[in-house]
This record gives sequence, structure tokens and C-alpha cells, in this order.
Amino acid sequence: MAAQNRFRRTLRHLLSTRAEAQRAFPPATLAAIADAITAGEQTHRGEVRLIVEKALPLAAAWDGVTNRQRALALFADYGIWDTEDNCGVLIYVNLAEHKVDIVADRGIDRRIDAATWQAVCDTLTRGFARGAFHDATLDAVAQVNALLRRHFPADGARPNELPDRPLML
Repeated sequence: MAAQNRFRRTLRHLLSTRAEAQRAFPPATLAAIADAITAGEQTHRGEVRLIVEKALPLAAAWDGVTNRQRALALFADYGIWDTEDNCGVLIYVNLAEHKVDIVADRGIDRRIDAATWQAVCDTLTRGFARGAFHDATLDAVAQVNALLRRHFPADGARPNELPDRPLML
């Protein structure tokens, strides 16, 4: 990455504010997303986690860490891979770069292809471009829940293994 691009990228992350993230994802939106995740998880065996990051840590931005690399690191750091049926799904939103990634555990990844996940990511990025963070995120969560319901339907009561409330970093 050229030094000028590296500097611009790092500056973009440095200037991203918590206030911008809170405007995009106010408490009512976070509660609605948590409710949608909770309701969806009653219909399938998956565990869905949404992580919204206002900006990469500066060292990661400077070092050229990609959105996918960051999503994979958070997937590991927050134990999304560590579910009973290997059915964890991370929806990762990087607000500073306006990028989204989905990481699915190996149990899910065998059945749902990358193009399908990309379509869910496109729902988010198109909605975010219009400023429709609330609606786009709820639409994407509904799509993820529908995919998990189709491929991993509920088979009785089970514990909730991951928090349903979105994590704001």
C-alpha cells in the first residue's frame, strides 16, 4: 500500500467518531436488532452475532488489515466459532470504510456459499449508502435467519450460546 494511501486510510479511521456510530446505530436500533436475532434463533440452530466497529484500531488501519481479516479476527476473539453445532455467524460492519463482511462457522460454511453471503452484505451496503442503517440491518438479519432456518432448522429447545445484542466497538 502506498504511503499516501496508508496515511489517508489511517486518518479516516482516526477521524471516525463514536457519535457517528451512535447516530447510525442508536439504542432503539440496537434493541430492534437484538430482538430480531433472538426471535430468529428460536427458529434455527444458528448463533448470530453483529459487531459494528466505528473504525479499525490505528495500527491495524496503518498495517493494511483488510475488512475480511478484521472480521476473521473478531470471529475468533469473541468465540463465535465456539458453538455446539459449529453454527456461529458474524455480521461485521466497519463504519469508517463502509464495508461489511460475514464469517460463518465451518458447520454453516459447508452449506451456504460465498455468493449467498455476499448478497446479504450487499443488502447492508446498499441500505447504508442511503443512510438506512436500521432497516438495512434488520433486512440482513432476516435474510441470515431465513438461511439458517432453511439449512439448520430448530430441533427443540437449546441454550443461547452468544449474546444477541449487537456489539459496538
